[in-house]
Amino acid sequence: MKGSAKGRYGLQLMVELAGHAGHGPVLVEVIAERQGLPAKFLRVLLGSLKTDGLIKVQRGPSGGCELARHPSHISALEVLEALEGRFGGASLPPDATHGARAVRELWNRSTEAARDVLRSTTLADLAARQQALEVDSQGYSI
Repeated sequence: MKGSAKGRYGLQLMVELAGHAGHGPVLVEVIAERQGLPAKFLRVLLGSLKTDGLIKVQRGPSGGCELARHPSHISALEVLEALEGRFGGASLPPDATHGARAVRELWNRSTEAARDVLRSTTLADLAARQQALEVDSQGYSI
């Protein structure tokens, strides 16, 4: 499955915020630097994430952004759908031939399986996995 830059960058942004959960707002520039992403693009994503109630944004000297809910209560699916709209679905016409209907059925089943994985994976899960991978890449055993 190939996601868009919007979805990938948005998930990276949210995983970074999950790692800072409970410690106050984080500047977009800090996230951009840590993740190697363009700050300007991340700022564009903030609007959709805020509109869907996934983040809070504070302006001013102690401003930044933070998760609106605990990371264990935000799924990867929620993030992707906030940024890209409803995830998946076959784009075949309703009057498709029998062969096309079989392909649509397969696509719908695989899309629903992917939705289940994304729905059951929280930002807390992703942040914990990211931390484990960072520790492992530094040569420590986990």
